[in-house]
Amino acid sequence: MSQYFLIHPSHPQPRLVCQAVEIIRQGGVIAYPTDSSYALGCQMGNKKALDRIRSIRQLDEKHLLTLMCRDLSELGTYAQVSNGSYRLLKSLTPGPYTFLLRGTKEAPRRLLHAKRKTVGLRVPDHPVSQAILAELGEPLINTSLQFDGTDTPLNDPQDIRDHLQNRVDLVIDSGSCGLDVTTIIDLVNDVPELIRQGKGSVEGFF
Repeated sequence: MSQYFLIHPSHPQPRLVCQAVEIIRQGGVIAYPTDSSYALGCQMGNKKALDRIRSIRQLDEKHLLTLMCRDLSELGTYAQVSNGSYRLLKSLTPGPYTFLLRGTKEAPRRLLHAKRKTVGLRVPDHPVSQAILAELGEPLINTSLQFDGTDTPLNDPQDIRDHLQNRVDLVIDSGSCGLDVTTIIDLVNDVPELIRQGKGSVEGFF
């Protein structure tokens, strides 16, 4: 059975955050809260952990996962951001949005679209996610905890633990955090294109 941490949703306990990050650094896969729904996360450079996430979610290599970044500065390390795109990113981050941008040489090749060389990135607006990212010092590979045949992601941490059992190393319980998908915006051609309407509002942008 996976470890189970009760972490306060608005004031994360530093000791538990440090323990969670140590699990990630040791190659662990965690279930953790974001500003849209619970998600699976692992260390960016750990192929074995990434393969475990794909196995848990039953995703093939064509399904692209995202990078969960702490802020725009970190996002800019892994994606090419024009001045026009930066203004939009600045106005919408942190928040429940996923942005598609051309990857830089620092972006993990496993996360790049084979033909477009794009990568999906997020900057979450959730204290627990932010605390983990700050302590880790690099992005997390991220995907939502929604399974085929279901309408919404798993949202109850106890249900998540019962469902995943020993397939993850840690479940973080920060209470309910939502049942929504993120809004996806394509910024590759410098003209914003709405790919999916989710939790994040796009009023005034499209």
